[in-house]
Amino acid sequence: MSNDDFPTDRPAVVTCGLPYANGDLHIGHLRGYIGADAFNRALQTLGQETAYVSGSDMHGTPVAVNAEQEGVDPEDFALEWHRQYEETFPQFNVDFDNYGHTHDETNTELTQDIVRTLDEEGYVYEKEIQVAYDPDADQYLPDRYVEGTCPYCGAKARGDECDEGCQRHLEPGEVKDPTSTITGNPAEYRERTHKFFRVSEFADYLTEFLDGLEGTSNARNQPRQWIEEGLQDWCLTRDMEWGIDYPGEDDEDIVLYVWVDAPVEYVASTKQYSERVGSDEYDWERVWKEDGDIVHVIGRDIIQHHTVFWPAMLEGADYNAPRGIAATGFITINGKGLSTSRNRAIWAEEYLDEGFHPDLLRYYLTTTGGLQQDVDFSWDSFQEKVNGELVGTVGNFWYRSLLFAYRNYEGTPEADVSEEVHERIEGAIGEVREAVNDYSLRGIGRAATRLAQFGNEYIQRNEPWKLTDEEPEEAAQVIRDCVQIAKAVGVLLEPIAPDKARQLWEQLGEEGTVADAHLEDALEAPPRSFDEPGELFAKIEDDRVAELNEKLEERVAAASDDESETESDDTDGDESADMAETDDLEPLLEDRIGFEEFQNVDIRVGRIEATEGIDGADDLARLEVDIGFETRQIVAGIKQLHDLDELPGEKCVLLANMEPAELFGVESNGMILAAGEQADLLTTRGDAEVGEKIR
Repeated sequence: MSNDDFPTDRPAVVTCGLPYANGDLHIGHLRGYIGADAFNRALQTLGQETAYVSGSDMHGTPVAVNAEQEGVDPEDFALEWHRQYEETFPQFNVDFDNYGHTHDETNTELTQDIVRTLDEEGYVYEKEIQVAYDPDADQYLPDRYVEGTCPYCGAKARGDECDEGCQRHLEPGEVKDPTSTITGNPAEYRERTHKFFRVSEFADYLTEFLDGLEGTSNARNQPRQWIEEGLQDWCLTRDMEWGIDYPGEDDEDIVLYVWVDAPVEYVASTKQYSERVGSDEYDWERVWKEDGDIVHVIGRDIIQHHTVFWPAMLEGADYNAPRGIAATGFITINGKGLSTSRNRAIWAEEYLDEGFHPDLLRYYLTTTGGLQQDVDFSWDSFQEKVNGELVGTVGNFWYRSLLFAYRNYEGTPEADVSEEVHERIEGAIGEVREAVNDYSLRGIGRAATRLAQFGNEYIQRNEPWKLTDEEPEEAAQVIRDCVQIAKAVGVLLEPIAPDKARQLWEQLGEEGTVADAHLEDALEAPPRSFDEPGELFAKIEDDRVAELNEKLEERVAAASDDESETESDDTDGDESADMAETDDLEPLLEDRIGFEEFQNVDIRVGRIEATEGIDGADDLARLEVDIGFETRQIVAGIKQLHDLDELPGEKCVLLANMEPAELFGVESNGMILAAGEQADLLTTRGDAEVGEKIR
């Protein structure tokens, strides 16, 4: 593991958490796969040798349970979903160098080899434990065949995870009041011999590992609590037939726990890629066994597996440790928790069927908030971001500058790039380099969008249409600069919106592909001539959004009605009422922050001095807010929810040290805090002074 800035002279590999091969993909899944793809592409623009690999998670009880319900073999069931994922990911421009699955020969052999090494090194032992057993079905119950109560927080738990509460990993025998999902009857605990991995012996190593780990702060901080509380050894085996056999064991009813072989697929998939292209081009052993740079992009709910169990396995088997782990936040829909059972989700297939370009979703998911922050998706916010940033800023600059260049010069004017523009592009390149090393996808996209914003301001400030007759050389200089900026925006935006960048590259008549371009190519001269350009982005109309909202509401209502009918048979009225009342509330985050981290958040009392709606934006308003020592310009989505004329003079609460953002061409320097869907503005009850800090 290295802390040298990217690019390094060592090979890198980027992975993302494996999807369970048991259901349709939705945008909550896509956030991770798109994010990892964008990060891998960004590394390549820096000149980093890298590969992007993953695979389908074929094993585990969710797959076995669903296959059993459909009356099919688990392997056939999982392979069908695996093939569907292989078809879906490319449709979102997710470009894996290798996409395998955990049931193939490579992963099976590597998994068994790693477990065999751990055993030989003395890190594995046998232990008698309590395992849930269903006497009616006459079988032991692994993981998701068991439901009950979490022993830590009291929430509903399923098998190996408290997925509705504290999200802790749960060992066999920990779930209280176990119930069999096979028969619905109470289960009983019986003694059973299983294999355990001595994770507790790696506590000091894991502390040191986390000290040097890059990525998101939640991936570093969350596991420290578990280490401080004392690590528990990890059960490596399960009572079931579907999975990878423990090496050297004859018991056909015992297989390796899914979280043993799932992360090994990262190694297996890298090896398969290396074998396909040759070790001279890409050496998997240097990555995983020597000094390569390993980056995992995962969901927040599997941090423990990747920062405790996985690095301990790698260390015990003498493999290389990850350099960075970036854990994404969750996706909510219209401010409410994503719920597949209630059909409150935006499905991958649904998005494509609606005819939207995949790069629009890629841009939204990667640039809305930081990587580890929760993101609320709504068709309204999607429209706002697409129309404001992609159509209004990037697309507008690309089209107007290239069209002017084509009509007046049939391409790139013969002039050198001005010093001002050269320095501005160099600055944007530096922003991308910094963002990559900060694991900030939003920073990568923002660097490109800000450069396009500069281009719009530059062409507007210099008005070349007024110079073509009287100052032709000056006009040529301005348009030469603009074409260079347009090319640079394409190079910088490629990791986020690869197909739109490709289209621009082709409109410019560039040779090769923009996917192979490096950041320095942003300053290389564009071709002298190119054809008439077309518009690369189209505005999303209000009636289209209204139609999409109506479809979503109808789906959610239909699913909720179906679920209510089912619940009425299984629960009493009071419990059903409680579920209905709390379902729309977002769950509390498991991640806690310390007091020092809270002190880094600068929240101030402000007073609204002036307001006005932003032209072209249905929901956005521009506010001038006095925070004591200065007046800030804030963009807030309150245009339809408040009478803007009545707001001046009102106190508000402002997040003052939030990174500036641009919305519909207007920079917002902070965030007004509000609650609920009606944007109830937070304020102070007493006489707190303007500019006073919230503590």
